[in-house]
This record gives sequence, C-alpha cells and structure tokens, in this order.
Amino acid sequence: MTNRSPRLSVIIPCFNVEGYIPETVASCVNNARDDFEFLFVEDRSTKDHTYEALLELTKRLPNSRVIRHERNGGLATARNTGIDAADGCYLTFLDGDDWLAPGYLADLVDRIERLDVDFVRTDHVQVTGVNRMVHRAPEGRRHTPLDPRTSILPVDDTTMVDYPYAWAGVYHRRLLDRGMLRFHDGLRTAEDRPWIWELHRRAESYAVASLRGVFYRRGVASSLTQIGDVRQLDFFRSFDLVLAELADDPEADRLRKKALRNYCVVIAHQLLQRDRFERNVAAELRRRAAEVLGRMTEEQLNEALLGMGEERVQVLRRIRGGMKGVAA
Repeated sequence: MTNRSPRLSVIIPCFNVEGYIPETVASCVNNARDDFEFLFVEDRSTKDHTYEALLELTKRLPNSRVIRHERNGGLATARNTGIDAADGCYLTFLDGDDWLAPGYLADLVDRIERLDVDFVRTDHVQVTGVNRMVHRAPEGRRHTPLDPRTSILPVDDTTMVDYPYAWAGVYHRRLLDRGMLRFHDGLRTAEDRPWIWELHRRAESYAVASLRGVFYRRGVASSLTQIGDVRQLDFFRSFDLVLAELADDPEADRLRKKALRNYCVVIAHQLLQRDRFERNVAAELRRRAAEVLGRMTEEQLNEALLGMGEERVQVLRRIRGGMKGVAA
C-alpha cells in the first residue's frame, strides 16, 4: 500500500468459519485495489483452525491484515476492533462466512463518492443452500440523497430500521468522528439494531443504491441464529438500548412506537421458535418477554401489535396475560 490513506477499509470478523473463509477471501481478492485495505478480525475460534487458514489465505490478498483477539468477544466487539484499526476514508463490513461479487467494492465506493452522503445502503442476495433470493432494502427512493430520519416510519410498515445489516452498505469516516458507527461491545446478537437506529436518527444524509453484490449465507450451522443458547437473549439488551437512546430524541414519542413494534416482532419471533432453545434459556426468554411486555401500557401494546398477525399476537397475549382487544 502507498503512504496515502486507503480509500476503503473492509472489516471482516471471523469466528469458526474455516470451511467458508476460502470463498470469502477469494471474493476479496476479486475486489482488491491498491487503495483498499482488508481487516480480518479473528475472534478466537474454538471449533476449527480459522486463524491458521486466514494467515495462509491472505498471503495472496494485497493490503490485508489478520488481527487476533486474545479472547472471544462476539461480533460487535470484533467489528469495533476492525473499526479501531481501519484507516480508510470509507468503511464497510463483511461477515466471515459471506462473500462479494467481483467489482462490488469499487461500485460501492463510486456510489458514496458521487452521492456525497454520510452512508449508502444496498440490496443483498440471501443464500440458503443452493437457493438465492434478492432482498431489497425497504426504501423505494433510490440513488438520491435522503434525510435518514424520513426512512424510520411508518410504524406498521417495513422500513430501513427493519433492515439493520451493517454489511449491506458503506459508511463515511466522518460518522465515526461524530461519535457514531461503533457497536455496543459484548452484544452477540441483534448488534445491528441500536447501531442502525443511531445512524438514522443522528446522521445527516444517506442514500440507497440498487447494488446486489453481497451474498449472505442463511442456515449456517455455526451461526448464532441457529444456536439456541443464552447468547440469543442479547436481543433484549439491544432493544433496551434503542429505547434508552430514544429518550432524549426530539421525536421520541413518535419514534418509540416504531421501536416498540420492532421489539414485539422480535420477541414474538423468538417465542415462536422457542423449541430450539435449551430448556433453561426458553424459560428465561419467557420470563424476560413477560417483563418487557408488562412495562408497556395497553395503548402502547395496541399500537405495536396492530396488524401483526393472529399467531404473533396470540403468543404475545399468552406471555403477558390479558391484552384483550388487540387487533391481529
């Protein structure tokens, strides 16, 4: 790399992904440029030789570094380690079991430079086994600068805060200088939730680009979303952080309705999937869900659950008790 700062830093947390990392690194090789750097954060893998594989594979990837944690810290902390080490004008993320289309990173940088916004979000391709499906970012206005706040509401529709994937976009370093972009250390699931809410509340500009160069694997056995242990319950902390950080927002009353609906949707999803949890974790899930729902007023619950669907409303009604009159 030349002495000048890189244009783009790509931050790639890796944990127990030895079987996938060759494809991930190869896709980075196909995106390499003299002014791009690649930061692999090895989060002390426990079941395979991810670290050793990274050391060997990255020999053919220019401007790459492998940073190893002394102890496992989780995805949020691994991303923060990468952010702290990054020198780029722009930052983006990639998970260690996902991959990129050739030339995607150059297109990403081109979009944010031409639009001159704080951040750009993109579509992505979801990969489940041999099946691929395009997932579009929920904002319909494309390739034009927008006020991030205008993409939070309405409450009862899917919006950009319901599309929290950090790897589906690129972010200007000035966000970091303004106290944004870092994740809450220690969060092992739903780490993107408070992060995306802060961006849409506090950033000044953003845009959505119709790029589909990120390939996101679903159903990976080692993924935390497939594991029913206590780490899954970190979503409670994530949404509590969203609500706490909304307290001083000038539009707190309006935005809280959206955050509470998000919270209820995720609680219902986890309760409906509770059979995959260890027994003690399932019991803790029910207890904490009842506590969260119990803190909401009937009015707040009615607004949050309106139109959510009979199955989800019923499971939440059973956990809290009562909630008569809530429309499905």
